[in-house]
Amino acid sequence: MRTSQPAPIRSVLRDCEVIEIGAPVRRSQHAPSRTHIVLAFAAIYLIWGSTYLGIRYAVETIPPLLMMGVRHLTAGILTYAWARQRGAPRPLAKHWVYATVLGAVLFLGGHGILAWAEQEIPSGLAALLCATLPLWTVLLSWILRAEHNLGLKAWAGILLGFTGVVLLIGPVGFAQQRPLNLLGAAGAVFSAFLWAVGTLYSKRVRLPDSTALSAAMQMIAGGVLLLLTGIGTGEAGGLHLASISLRSALALGYLIVFGSIVAFTAFTWLVTVTTPSLVSTYAYVNPVIAVFLGWALAGEKLGVRILAATLIIVISVILVSTRKKQAMTP
Repeated sequence: MRTSQPAPIRSVLRDCEVIEIGAPVRRSQHAPSRTHIVLAFAAIYLIWGSTYLGIRYAVETIPPLLMMGVRHLTAGILTYAWARQRGAPRPLAKHWVYATVLGAVLFLGGHGILAWAEQEIPSGLAALLCATLPLWTVLLSWILRAEHNLGLKAWAGILLGFTGVVLLIGPVGFAQQRPLNLLGAAGAVFSAFLWAVGTLYSKRVRLPDSTALSAAMQMIAGGVLLLLTGIGTGEAGGLHLASISLRSALALGYLIVFGSIVAFTAFTWLVTVTTPSLVSTYAYVNPVIAVFLGWALAGEKLGVRILAATLIIVISVILVSTRKKQAMTP
């Protein structure tokens, strides 16, 4: 049973995921410089927004499950060592059980499916479909009665957001040189749904108070599960190191170092020196960054339809994220 004490901030690393900014955190005793704050926001905006394109490049020549497994296991081990070196206490056995469940849902399910989907759909489209994560989280909270009354603002955001999804993958759908792969699009949406499930589960279990240590444990567990599943499904048999392109290798390195470590470090610092509402703006900015980078660097189509869907989905996320939460009373 959960105690009455404020829950620590629950945070896991980002692609198709949510980062909850919840309980009060210890503020920095020294006023941070504006330059440092700007650089940290640039990191979570640009780096997290670029991870979708990074995944697309990485899976060009690296099987998706093995790629994600290497990414998360490596980043998780490095983050775990860093957190322990900074004084985080050794986690209990039950913490590892909870982290393994979350690693299975978030990383094996969420990121594994996302990486597979990005073999079939453009990175910008994947980012927009993953941006529905807050909508799924709020909807599931209402279904599970974690929130009593969503209110008009939240319902408007949910309806608007899924309207944007229909606009993206409707009959005409995201015009390209080849037809839209509906299974890939469905995979990206399901990835967001799994992140919502994992997010709600993480609020019901007791994880280590150290945000970094908790995230590291989930990445380690998820990374191991991804590698085992990749081997079990035959990905390892089709992997030849000589066939891995330089672009895929560099993309994987970028995802490990910048996507999973640098940006996360910037995020954990920002939540101690700025307001939750300001930090949460990453949810509005990241999809826009991802769509622009896909167009500018990967030649992904950017027409009126995708621009309209981007605007609709971003507005829906803003509506849902800025709602007044009404928790169920005991």
